[in-house]
Amino acid sequence: MANSMSEMLRQDMQCEGLLECFHDLKEIDKNVFQMLNETEEPLTVDDIAERIDRERSTAYRSVQRLLQVGFIQKEQINYEQGGYYHVYRPRDADEIAQEMQRMLNDWYAKMGQLIGEFGDKYAAEPDQSPPIEG
Repeated sequence: MANSMSEMLRQDMQCEGLLECFHDLKEIDKNVFQMLNETEEPLTVDDIAERIDRERSTAYRSVQRLLQVGFIQKEQINYEQGGYYHVYRPRDADEIAQEMQRMLNDWYAKMGQLIGEFGDKYAAEPDQSPPIEG
């Protein structure tokens, strides 16, 4: 845990880009999201694993992280003879951007409120410490 707010902010600024900053996504998640954006048709987890040359379990975990943060969507495809499988496609980039903007606005409002409360609490009280002798 960061010792101070400034230290925490400095650590946060070291994240490489938007996806890491907002959602703590890994490099593989960025690769999967980019690959899905460059593909015309939705893909299965097996397709994704093959295209990124990783184990199916690794691809599955990445897909779950992307689903959880709302970057991709899952669709069920039914077999005619019964049963089904899932495919994944990216969500609309504008919608994702708007959601991230709302997250940023909420964070900004919350920080502003906390700063205001700090000012109210400490600025309103008279300074009780004796003056420092020069």
